[in-house]
Amino acid sequence: MAFQAGGRRPAPRPAPATPETLAYLQDYAALMEAVPHPSVLVDHRWDVVLANGAFRTLFRGAGPHPTAMPDDNFLRFVLFHPDAPAVLAEHEASWCLPMLAHFAAALERHGHDHALQTVRRDIAQDPLMEAAYRQGLPHWVRAVGRAAVEHDGAVRPLHDPDPRRNATECRVVVETPGSLAELEYRRLTLVLRETRRPRRDRRAGSHLRVVPAAD
Repeated sequence: MAFQAGGRRPAPRPAPATPETLAYLQDYAALMEAVPHPSVLVDHRWDVVLANGAFRTLFRGAGPHPTAMPDDNFLRFVLFHPDAPAVLAEHEASWCLPMLAHFAAALERHGHDHALQTVRRDIAQDPLMEAAYRQGLPHWVRAVGRAAVEHDGAVRPLHDPDPRRNATECRVVVETPGSLAELEYRRLTLVLRETRRPRRDRRAGSHLRVVPAAD
């Protein structure tokens, strides 16, 4: 369960059922909540284990979706939620294609995972998405290089909905302490930054051209 507004500690999603692990995750949740930047802990499926209040605030404008809420599964949110471009600017090149590359790597490592196979079937149901995944993605990775695919250290554009800030990009910081690595968890923190680039209309081109929203 993701952090609820108000700063209370949630019960983390199921993990190895030992008191030590549960206590660690509860304390790690408190650590994440103290961070002012949006921060999310995900597993190898990109299911959200924990998310802090800043993360929920950043994506609070996302409308209901049966499978792609940002505090449920971040991969599905990026690929399938029609409101994702309202926050994730330059949505196709800066967010969707890197996420598809990470999904392909996860599927290679965990080919029998039911949740990942479900995402793969959802991709295959749309001809444009399937063509992008099978044909366009390998060409894109070769063109931009592996460094552009990696999340850690990448500076990616976004639209911060908080009127008190003028953040138009974030640096993605990925951390995997040893205790989290044993659980196959990793933490992504979006360090919000301001730039002088003019903002585009956040509703222009409402979703990825080759990865349309799932029904």
